[in-house]
Formats: sequence, C-alpha cells, structure tokens
Amino acid sequence: MNNHADSAVHQIHRDDVGAKMGMWLFLFTEVLLFGGMFLVYAVYRYQYPSQFHLAAMELNTAMGTFNTIILLTSSLTVALSIAALQNGKKILSLILLSATLLFALMFMVVKYFEWTAKISHGIYPGSPELLAKHNGQILFFGLYYVMTGLHGLHVLIGMIVIAFMIVFVARDKVTTDNYVKLENSALYWHLVDLIWIFLFPLFYLIQ
Repeated sequence: MNNHADSAVHQIHRDDVGAKMGMWLFLFTEVLLFGGMFLVYAVYRYQYPSQFHLAAMELNTAMGTFNTIILLTSSLTVALSIAALQNGKKILSLILLSATLLFALMFMVVKYFEWTAKISHGIYPGSPELLAKHNGQILFFGLYYVMTGLHGLHVLIGMIVIAFMIVFVARDKVTTDNYVKLENSALYWHLVDLIWIFLFPLFYLIQ
C-alpha cells in the first residue's frame, strides 16, 4: 500500500513539474512575441523622436495611469489568492480571485472608453485624419493599436482563465494540496501585468 501511495505522490509531483515547465515555456514565447514588438517600437522611435512625442501627447495619461494601478492591484490579489488557498482559506481565495476578475474587467472598460474616444476623433489605422499626419505619428498610432490591442486580447484570455480557476476552487478541483493550476494562471496574469508596465511608459510617458 505504501509503495502504491508513494508512486502516486511521485506521479503527481512529476505532473506538477511538467505543468510548470510547460507554462514557463509558453511564457517565454510570449516574451519573445512582445519583445519583438518592443524592438520595432524602439527602432521607429529612434527614427521619429519628435513625432512620437507629438503623438503621445494625444493619449490620455490619466486613463493609462489608472489602468496601471488597476493591473498592479490585480497582481496582488491573484498572488494573495494563492496564499489564502495554501492556508486553507477557500472562501478568501475565491473572494480574491473574484476581485482579480473585477479589476481585469475594469481595465477593459477603461481601455474601451479610451479607444472609442480616439476613434471618435478619427484617430485609428487607415483613417483620413491619421493618414494626414506625419509618418512618425502614423507609425506611433499603428503600434499603439496593435500592441495595446494584443495586450487587451491577453487580458481577455486571462479573464477566462481566472473565471475557470474560480469554478475549480469552488468545486475543489484546485485545493490546498493541489494548486498548480492556480499558480500557473497567476504566472500568466503576472506576465500580462508586466507587459503593460512596459507599454505604459512607452506610449503614455514619453511626452
């Protein structure tokens, strides 16, 4: 019996290690994806510094700052949810995960209003107003929509993942003794937050 129990424990441990390695490899590919975009941004910013400066002045820094605070807070709540579950506080973990999901939703709502404000002023890829501007400004807003849009897609995916974690914790599929899925979900969410921490100064603080 002990041999069977030990074998099961070792198998669970191997599965956990494999899941963590898989997540780290996935996160590495995400870093490469956004890293390439940051490199493109750096090249064009070097070529058109004054025009990037002018374009950045049209963004709403207050909204960007508010969204940064929201995401930083969401990173804290998802980390605390793991600690709560490790300490056997299932209800607290669920509350913290729900708060993370709420913060993510708030981020997307703010981003929606920010995008719609720009679009209503005719600033969007291919618009006559944007095409009338200098090349550097066109490139700036092109990168802005692509990079923040891709980041927004990652936020939406993160929201779905966190929603699943709430269900899993509630149904005891993720527990005090088996929380690797929650850890991996938190790692993904931390990456989403980290990417925004780079996007925020690049687009909003170069004024």
